[in-house]
Amino acid sequence: MLTRTGTVLSLIAAFVLPSNSSAQDGPRLYKWTDANGVVHYGDKVPPEFANIDRDVLNTQGVQVDFQEGELTAAERAEKERRAAEQQAALQARLEIARRDRMLLATYITVSDIEDLRDRRLELLGSQIKVTELYLGNLRKRVLALEAEAGAFKPYSTREDAPQIPENLALDISRTVASINLYEQTLARTRSDQETLRNSFDSDIERFRELKGG
Repeated sequence: MLTRTGTVLSLIAAFVLPSNSSAQDGPRLYKWTDANGVVHYGDKVPPEFANIDRDVLNTQGVQVDFQEGELTAAERAEKERRAAEQQAALQARLEIARRDRMLLATYITVSDIEDLRDRRLELLGSQIKVTELYLGNLRKRVLALEAEAGAFKPYSTREDAPQIPENLALDISRTVASINLYEQTLARTRSDQETLRNSFDSDIERFRELKGG
């Protein structure tokens, strides 16, 4: 193995092939620079320099390839992290470009966006009103059922109170479960309403930017 710069010409000459051979297919040399700034050449890279990037030269001393040095586990993890960040940034830019094209292809004026926003918000508002109405009726029903159950255990504190009838207890349980379900539905619809409003506000702002104000 040769690693001294003074022997590079003789090393290249030793690998020269007949003129009808391809320079890309012939023997190759490696060129690298160590931590002290010394340039080395060799037909192989010694293990102590395995982590250093190197150029690959053909038999004429022309660079034909580049090889990265071996990475430590930490270096490899950092490289993968940077690559993931770059990929995520690229996807974000592509998504922005896609949304921009959609905005310009879908709407002509800001009023078009506002009209669609208002219609969708109105639809969600109607769903909220219907859900609130159901909830109000269910809460009234559970109050009436609990009042009826007041004469029975476990609602009554009387020692001689009979156990609540099975059908009444089941009715209360089902009504309470329905209330919980509708409350979850109401919260989700209100959240959807806010998300929709924010999304349209963002679209309006971006549309104005694309249209130059």
